[in-house]
Amino acid sequence: MAFSLCWFVFTVWLALPWMRDLAELTNWTVAIVIVGGIALVPGLMNAFLAVSLLLDRRPPRRSFDRYPGITILIAAYNEEQSIRETLHSLALQNYPGELEVLVIDDASTDRTAGVVESMRYPWLRLLRQPTNLAKSAALNRGLAAARFDLIVTLDADSYLYKDALHNLVERYLSDPPGTRAVAGSILVRNSRRNWVTKAQEWDYFDGIAATKRMQSFYHGTLVAQGAFSIYDRNALEAIGGWAECVGEDIVLTWAMLARGWRIGHAEDACCFTNAPEGLAMFASQRRRWARGMMEAFRRHPRILLIPRLSTFFVYWNLLFPWLDFAYTAAFIPGLVLACFGIYWIAGPMTLALLPMSLLMNFLMYRISARMFDAQGLRVRRNISGFLIYAFAYSLILQPVSVGGYVSELLGLRKSWGTK
Repeated sequence: MAFSLCWFVFTVWLALPWMRDLAELTNWTVAIVIVGGIALVPGLMNAFLAVSLLLDRRPPRRSFDRYPGITILIAAYNEEQSIRETLHSLALQNYPGELEVLVIDDASTDRTAGVVESMRYPWLRLLRQPTNLAKSAALNRGLAAARFDLIVTLDADSYLYKDALHNLVERYLSDPPGTRAVAGSILVRNSRRNWVTKAQEWDYFDGIAATKRMQSFYHGTLVAQGAFSIYDRNALEAIGGWAECVGEDIVLTWAMLARGWRIGHAEDACCFTNAPEGLAMFASQRRRWARGMMEAFRRHPRILLIPRLSTFFVYWNLLFPWLDFAYTAAFIPGLVLACFGIYWIAGPMTLALLPMSLLMNFLMYRISARMFDAQGLRVRRNISGFLIYAFAYSLILQPVSVGGYVSELLGLRKSWGTK
């Protein structure tokens, strides 16, 4: 934190001429809101992330003589095309403890249930919902029927890499006392499809992975994502299971953090999932994520008062609407003006941010690449996807996030999408 604050002071000094010029066109309040939102505060956050990652020396996972039984919940709606491979990846896991898999079919209109019934695995059971009741209801139905005290959630279009369950359970058992959930590592499976999935590959591999790793370093991963995470059953039942909302996984995670429990992250428990392939579906997913964060604040406001390390990152989330709005309403128009030689917002100072951005991406890449090497995976050459991710991704992501915040504030209709 000391290093990050020193970096922040330095960047404020560096940005003073920029803010002074902008204040002459508007006023100092507007200048501080814009420059702070698009450069200074993100720079502080990136400095904190970088130093945290460099200092991270997490204890290794321990092996155990006996492994507990686990129940895997898969909420499925119209997953006929993917559910077979998801279940096949579970059959290849060779988990050393007892295992049961509950597929909860949420009144699919395709052959999802038929595909599951045709697969004769002894550990597999199918539960049918009478009507489409959304993902949270499906997971709660599975929780009520589960046999074991450790619950794993898995998306119906995901593929577990070898030893993913083994690594996830070992991390959960090896983590400090008070741990009630551990998030697995989500990676993009369909990254070769088009430019949308190519860019998302880097988002998951670099940004999301590094953020979760850092948050777990401070004992509070803020999202144990439903796509692949493990939870303590008693903890799930104590908080009433999954709430009916679009961001059921973040709301669930914050309910655990609000009770003082710890959430970990297993960076080497790899799950490959199909990312949205179309721009509209990608925008819908990220709007839902933004709404989920707003839902979590609304349902668990007292989390801001808990004196623990993870609360620091919860306060960070309070800043994201400001940062996304400043980027959308000021920086993007500033880029357009710069194309016409008007450098009120974007200009030479903006270019100074690019080397820092590339250095941050290189650091995150090296950390994830070491994990890949240890797991026998190879980082795919995806230069075009990286260029889109590094230089154009935010032009889509942050306006979409603003749309999510506004939708939640206006109380617009919510729906459970497939992603």
